[in-house]
Amino acid sequence: MRVLVTGVAGFIGYHVAQALLARGAEVVGVDELNAYYDVRLKQARLARLGEGFTFHQLDIADHAAVLRLGDGVEAVVHVAAQAGVRYSLDNPFAYVTSNLTGHLSILELVRHTKSIRHLVYASSSSVYGTGSTLPYAESERADRPSSLYAATKRADELMSASYTHLFGLKQTGLRFFTVYGPWGRPDMAYFGFAEAICAGQPLTLYENGTLKRDFTYIDDIIAGVLGVLDFPPGDEAPHRVFNIGNNQAEYVRDLVRLLEQGLGREAVVSIRPKPEADPVETCADISALNALCGYVPATKLAEGIPRFVDWYIDWRRMRERL
Repeated sequence: MRVLVTGVAGFIGYHVAQALLARGAEVVGVDELNAYYDVRLKQARLARLGEGFTFHQLDIADHAAVLRLGDGVEAVVHVAAQAGVRYSLDNPFAYVTSNLTGHLSILELVRHTKSIRHLVYASSSSVYGTGSTLPYAESERADRPSSLYAATKRADELMSASYTHLFGLKQTGLRFFTVYGPWGRPDMAYFGFAEAICAGQPLTLYENGTLKRDFTYIDDIIAGVLGVLDFPPGDEAPHRVFNIGNNQAEYVRDLVRLLEQGLGREAVVSIRPKPEADPVETCADISALNALCGYVPATKLAEGIPRFVDWYIDWRRMRERL
């Protein structure tokens, strides 16, 4: 099986590619390698993808270049995106280019490539906004985004729905909930907290760490992605959207405590009020994904954070040599 993975140098894309290669699939990877965060980390991920992997450095908003990637591809896992809620306040056009134009490029690729039977694309828990009922179910309203990032991810879902209606594309959207783990993104809170603790610098805790998040370990996320690939849509529901999370909200203060224990250092904490766009709590209803492919997250925060810390300590040493 030949699979195209966009955002392959990113956190989730790298792990998806690694898992597919372990299965014996051929992976065609695409990534812009932009400087949103340390490119050395992206390059280090790519260096670990070996036999069966082909890489193309390009911007997915370049639709002409994307259309040339479909030869022999049977499935697409599209996780390339401009991430981050707060970054969108200062760089809104980056989100339009990557998340809207880029998503349209992938839809056009799938539309015009007859060999592609299934598109799996990344959405986000942020589409639920700040007023949704917990746990978030796929039937919940998703028309009140509290950030431009959330608005672009919901727009991606609507664009995909329209392409399925018009052209019969088989698609699965996955609403990711706070993914963490080794080889993670430096802009995520857990990674930034680790950096601050090691540097002896203050880390910001909103509402004294009482906000709660559905932290989902990367291995559980990958199990869900592979699960939907193994159970593609049928004609009765050619476009579908699933939550993919841990179904257990944890206090952010407990995350910090686990990082302190693993790193052997106490955090310097700065307490601030919650930003308006941030929800008090997130939690995924994962019953639909469980019914489809038996998805059951297996990694508790108390297990996943020590694994991240072990990797992070090694990464600090590695990046000093790069």
